[in-house]
Amino acid sequence: MLITCPYCGPRDLAEFTYQGDANRVRPDPASTDQQAWHDYVYQRVNTVGDHKEYWQHSGGCRSHLVVVRSTLTHVISPIGFAREHEERKSAVRHKSGEKA
Repeated sequence: MLITCPYCGPRDLAEFTYQGDANRVRPDPASTDQQAWHDYVYQRVNTVGDHKEYWQHSGGCRSHLVVVRSTLTHVISPIGFAREHEERKSAVRHKSGEKA
């Protein structure tokens, strides 16, 4: 499987480290809501089809990326920087009044 790093171009999967699901929203670090933390840590959605994931180009430029990968075919579509993804998620939360 090849992942196209925005800085380095197409690279083999071996250069990357999986960092987790990019769809989940982490509870406020100061939160003492045990149910929210339990759900964040243990509850997973088993997505079929396109799925956003965090990856780090650990064997290259060390960028953190958001990769959209099909769980059925492993075909990778849009790739972007994780910082931009987090900024968009934050903007949506602020518009809806939701706390981070």
